[in-house]
Amino acid sequence: MPEMTLFKKLRELVHHNDKIDLDLDDIQATVLRERPEPYYGTHAMVRFDTAEGGRELLKRLLPHIASAEKWWDVKYAWTAAAISYEGLKKLGVPQDSLDSFPESFKVGMAGRAEHLFDVGENDPKHWEKPFGTGQVHLALTIFAENEENWQKALVIAEHELEATKGVTLLMREDFGAQPDSRNSLGYKDMISNPAIEGSGIKPFPGQGPAIKPGEFVLGYPGEAGVPLGMPKPEVLGKNGTFVALRKYHTNAGSFNRYLKENAEYTGGDAELLAAKLVGRWRSGAPLTLAPKEDDPELGHDPNRNNDFTYKNDPEGLEVPLGSHIRRMNPRDTKLELLTDVNIHRIIRRATAYGPAYDPKADSLAEDKVERGLYFIFISAKAMDTTEFLQKEWINKANFIGQGSERDPIVGLQDEDLTFTLPKEPVRQRLRGMDTFNVLRGGEYLFMPSLSALKWLSELK
Repeated sequence: MPEMTLFKKLRELVHHNDKIDLDLDDIQATVLRERPEPYYGTHAMVRFDTAEGGRELLKRLLPHIASAEKWWDVKYAWTAAAISYEGLKKLGVPQDSLDSFPESFKVGMAGRAEHLFDVGENDPKHWEKPFGTGQVHLALTIFAENEENWQKALVIAEHELEATKGVTLLMREDFGAQPDSRNSLGYKDMISNPAIEGSGIKPFPGQGPAIKPGEFVLGYPGEAGVPLGMPKPEVLGKNGTFVALRKYHTNAGSFNRYLKENAEYTGGDAELLAAKLVGRWRSGAPLTLAPKEDDPELGHDPNRNNDFTYKNDPEGLEVPLGSHIRRMNPRDTKLELLTDVNIHRIIRRATAYGPAYDPKADSLAEDKVERGLYFIFISAKAMDTTEFLQKEWINKANFIGQGSERDPIVGLQDEDLTFTLPKEPVRQRLRGMDTFNVLRGGEYLFMPSLSALKWLSELK
């Protein structure tokens, strides 16, 4: 869209397209509003050393945490806040409230490694500290649409942290500022998020009917027609949601080498192979609509870049059945194991950190560059959904009849595994795929409503 960023376009769409029946002024902006594009920001992990310190920090931060109603009205940028189970305990949340949270949230992501297929090089024993230690009590994220506003917001956040006794900043990671908002492997990201009923934003073509809000925000009916169970009391649970945060390190050199070594299977075109692995060209143009060559104009048009089905590609000749986007949203693909796709959708707020991807760098040294992605999955049942996706759709392929193959982008690879490239008359099976994105850490978090954050800051 010339002369208009997606972020600004979304501003215009809000309040103009469907009946507003969610408490938008109480739901954190990050839940229902896309991050800016381009985007700048910071992730920060904080420990509450005392209950008083934690509550005081929440009180100080609350004015800077924007709602989905007025997410652009904050002074410089918006801040998102999410709290771990250990963080809620440290704040002094009553035991009966703590008991009302899901068991997987209480155990934490590291404790659920087996259910997430976080084994081998993704095992929590290899994670960066402080992830998985139980010390991450609060995760803060600042989003801004330009560097100046990001720096101003960062100064404010640093001041609030320094002025609060009884809290410790454990780590900080800056992100964003990638050319054309590409991710750590050079692909345009954040294209296919689900449309949410009542969010105030009309679905883009190809998104399908809006999904019931209760799948993403607590206190509202989901696809089954009833609200999911939520934490107690209501002031704590309603309008909140859960977050699965996963930090990945990207082996860009290994990815580039793999493309070069296997480009022969696509007629020597490494970029076409890169598109086959994901299901989109790096510009964001879907292979279904641009099967032969990239179409950047299509990739940048939200009214066209998601408007497709797999009706005419049941065998995966254009978009391989095991490609990343076809796994994560099968659409009308015939599934071997019947699944309601809508109840496994998640809101994604991915952010890229480190230097921009270089398509020509294929040395081992490139794998050591600190570059990667934070996958931020938001859902009213984020733990269950993330564990299902990780174990069934990412690290298996029975649901699409591809056996033991794994997601080529975020799957945990093994030297004996293959990637099937459907072709006529004979399919090709590519071997030697490395794990291109290695897990460096993660946390299960609860993202409270604004009223819940106030309630938490005033606990006695």
